[in-house]
Amino acid sequence: MKFDLLKKDPLSKARAGSITTDHGVIETPIFMPVGTVASVKGVHQRELKQDINPDIILGNTYHLYLRPQTEILEKAGGLHKFMNWDRNILTDSGGYQVYSLSANRKIKEEGVKFKSHIDGSYHFFTPENVMEIQRTIGADIIMAFDECTPYPCDYNYAKRSMKMTHRWLDRCINHLDTQPVKYGYDQAFFPIVQGSCYKDLRQQSAEYIANSNQVGNAIGGLSVGEPAEEMYAMTEVVCEILPEDKPRYLMGVGTPINILENIALGIDMFDCVMPTRNARNGMLFTANGTINIKNKKWEADFSPIDEMGITFVDTEYTKAYLRHLFAANEYLGKQIATIHNLGFYMWLVREARKHILAGDFRPWKEMMVKNMSQRL
Repeated sequence: MKFDLLKKDPLSKARAGSITTDHGVIETPIFMPVGTVASVKGVHQRELKQDINPDIILGNTYHLYLRPQTEILEKAGGLHKFMNWDRNILTDSGGYQVYSLSANRKIKEEGVKFKSHIDGSYHFFTPENVMEIQRTIGADIIMAFDECTPYPCDYNYAKRSMKMTHRWLDRCINHLDTQPVKYGYDQAFFPIVQGSCYKDLRQQSAEYIANSNQVGNAIGGLSVGEPAEEMYAMTEVVCEILPEDKPRYLMGVGTPINILENIALGIDMFDCVMPTRNARNGMLFTANGTINIKNKKWEADFSPIDEMGITFVDTEYTKAYLRHLFAANEYLGKQIATIHNLGFYMWLVREARKHILAGDFRPWKEMMVKNMSQRL
């Protein structure tokens, strides 16, 4: 993997760059649609490619391990072939899913024992076998196995957890060093900064992760319920330490406003279920604010869903029609809203990149944050 830093914004820490892997170029800043179970929920790969057009999507190690299982993925020749996606894929490590299963898991130094949400069977994740699982899934970028702490989190717990995440990182690296690539293309490895919302822990973790000298770095354990100001404060602390010549990935973030504010702090990569999950609940993101399409006010509004026309659904359907689909609980409504939201997120990061390259990102960002704060 190769990262080129092309331009820095003069009035913020925002950066425009490009990541090159064996599956193509990823222009940064980038948003990665979440394809949890080898599918971006409700979207055909053709629509994903032609209408939403991301350079990279995300797959979920925990879910893919349980279903369809790594044996099937290996027989298929890896996730790219299994789901017919020839662009980049990043897999998370399963650490976040294990965190969210708090009632059904036990964390020890060796690894994490957890209970499947599908059939109640027990499984054990270790840094080593999670590297093997991700190798077999076959993503272009794979993540270190870490523990994601809850918010709020006791300082001593956060410190113990961070140190264990660092020990697990060393085990991941040692294991990867002994393993050949699986499908004839390289897989880049990103370690993850932890430390909850404690500045000194975040600094220690960022230094440890920077010293591991991998090709890219990630920041985890944010977007777990902390106020946005704390997220931004921790991101700023970490970005001061992580090397400038490597991509920085903020995991699980967030709203369109969160994304722009974190781009301004020096983040290059994002993923979040928000555009797809909120779409299925009738919330649309636009450049002028959010729309709850279920509201009665849209019942006889025959204007296009979004006059910007970023994807085909925006001008092909009206707000009144989309509201009707939600009222009738018709699946098509969720699909239309999902394509719209993902298209908007992709537009937003690409527009941010254009403004970074043009040197006027900060005033544009401030205008967009103000506009997007409105409820329409």
